Amino acid sequence: MTKLLLSIHVIAAIVAVGSITVAASMFPRYALGALDGAEGEADRSAGVAALLHRVCYGYSLAGVFVPVFGIATGAALGVLTDAWLIASLVLTLIAAAILGLAILPGQRRLLAGGEDGGEDAPTVEAARPMAARLTMLTGVFNLVWAVVVVLMIVRPGSTTGA
Repeated sequence: MTKLLLSIHVIAAIVAVGSITVAASMFPRYALGALDGAEGEADRSAGVAALLHRVCYGYSLAGVFVPVFGIATGAALGVLTDAWLIASLVLTLIAAAILGLAILPGQRRLLAGGEDGGEDAPTVEAARPMAARLTMLTGVFNLVWAVVVVLMIVRPGSTTGA
């Protein structure tokens, strides 16, 4: 049963978190292109940016399975109180907060400018710092997940034989 739980945990992490990291990293470029590009290119960039946002949002919902199966695997292995696992869970919560409270709302704000140019739409000048901030936050999100992966592999202080 432990092997099944671990397999589901790893597959969910690769599919969900991997998809988010790639889509979120690509988003700012296309969001700015939607605001700043020539008409045909702007339309294409707006469509790509909207798709990347949907990928980030959809996979963030699927990403809930990563810690759920991670906790189940940890319980099966009897390592729920190990420092490396607790640190990984805390970092997972931090990554989730960055995604849910900063990246996804930032993407929505930038999309408002590319879709209809309504009153909430940022100007190109205002969108550049927003995109730069989003790029930085995405980098932090990706770095946090990289640390979690290292903790999962190295498992400092673990006595499970790895």
